[in-house]
Amino acid sequence: MFRYAIIFAVIALIAALLGFGGVAGLSADFAKILLVIGVILFVVAFVFGRGRRTL
Repeated sequence: MFRYAIIFAVIALIAALLGFGGVAGLSADFAKILLVIGVILFVVAFVFGRGRRTL
């Protein structure tokens, strides 16, 4: 998830440098959404992954 967020952020930067404002804005929005989803999934996995562990 974080990988795709970084990819969309890079696409947004390149598109902004080339003058494609619409593509840059859309890619930046996707990057933000994926970053938020990734952080939420990370926190949920961290909290619920601390259950009983037997060796």
